[in-house]
Amino acid sequence: MQRSFFVLFILIVSFGAAVAQALQNIQIKEDPAITSLMSQYIEGNKQKPYINGWRLQILATTDRPKLDETLNNFKAQYPFVPVTWLHERPYYLLRVGAYHSKLQAMSLQQILKGPYPGSYLVQDSQISPIDFIGY
Repeated sequence: MQRSFFVLFILIVSFGAAVAQALQNIQIKEDPAITSLMSQYIEGNKQKPYINGWRLQILATTDRPKLDETLNNFKAQYPFVPVTWLHERPYYLLRVGAYHSKLQAMSLQQILKGPYPGSYLVQDSQISPIDFIGY
C-alpha cells in the first residue's frame, strides 16, 4: 500500500513538472494591427487629462470670504472628500466629491443633506482622475 502511494506521488510530481515546463514555453504573437490600435488608445487617453463625472455643489456665492470659510469648514469635517471651486463671474462655486455616476453622487448628497440643505448635483467635465481614487 505504501509503495503504491509512493508511485502515485512520483507520478503526480512528474506530471506537475511537465505542465510547468510546458507553461514556460508559451509564446503569444500579437497581430500588428492590435498593437497599433492599443498604442493609439493609450496615446488618446494621455491627451485627455480630465474625466466626465458628477459632483455636489454646496455653495454659490459672490462673497469670496464666505467661499473660503465654507471651504475650510468642509475640509475640516470631511478631509477625504475631494473639494474644488470655480469662479464663473460673478459667482464662486464650491463643488465636492467626484463620482462616475449620478447614483453614486446621490449617496454623498444624502450624507450632506443636513449641513448643506441647498446642495445639488452637477455634471462636471473637468474632474482629475486622481479625484476618483477611493470611490
